[in-house]
Amino acid sequence: MSSTESAGLRDQLENLTVTELLHGMNEEDSSVPAAIAKCIPAIESLVSVVVSKLKLGGRLFYLGAGTSGRLGIVDASECPPTFGVEHGKVIGLIAGGDAAIRKAVEFAEDDEMQGWKDLLAFNINQNDVVVGIAASGRTPYVIGALKQCNAHDIVTGCIVCNEKSAVAEVAKYAIEAIVGPEFITGSTRLKSGTAQKLILNMITTCTFIQLGHVQGNKMVDMQLSNHKLVERGTRMVMEATGLNAEQAKELLLKKGSVRLAVNSVKK
Repeated sequence: MSSTESAGLRDQLENLTVTELLHGMNEEDSSVPAAIAKCIPAIESLVSVVVSKLKLGGRLFYLGAGTSGRLGIVDASECPPTFGVEHGKVIGLIAGGDAAIRKAVEFAEDDEMQGWKDLLAFNINQNDVVVGIAASGRTPYVIGALKQCNAHDIVTGCIVCNEKSAVAEVAKYAIEAIVGPEFITGSTRLKSGTAQKLILNMITTCTFIQLGHVQGNKMVDMQLSNHKLVERGTRMVMEATGLNAEQAKELLLKKGSVRLAVNSVKK
């Protein structure tokens, strides 16, 4: 039996108090960073190839079912506002299509050819990278897509939470975050989902730092899509240029990004 399906260390959960439940979950969650630390060399290898492919104009695709698919979509959707990259540079796909983001689509993950069909709709090519996300490591939707990508010389990676899984066997760059049994047996939206989210954060954050979308520790290319971000950008321009708040904000809104505003002053 896979570790994500094994019985957890705690039982009779219905008899525990809320405080006991919260402390128990927190103790389980605390093991996740240590599991990810063991994966850093594998994450580094995947990030390196993603950076190289994006420099060639390629894209990063995430592919998953259920919680795994939703996490990939969340990470992909946050890249344009955070790093100022165009929509479509990072793409999240989920078994069952967009309807499955909010409501589970029964048996959608069991079609081994649908993942490849979904990728073909985006004209997938050899400059792209496809990362399958599957806590169990046995999702047919993901396995089939990665097999087809390999056959077409498209770089493949994966994020799984079980050892020696079918998905990891297919992926060229496999990340195996072994978090062990879940607090509720088999509920991989818990520790497994947390591990996947943290690894996704690492992949895109490190990729876009390497591609120049962060200066110092500032999101200089972030989209100015709400008042909070305009104010944040104004402070960043003030710090970098010495302009007062009114001048910095006016320049920021005129130029459209922190990078362009700062560069216009430094010229």
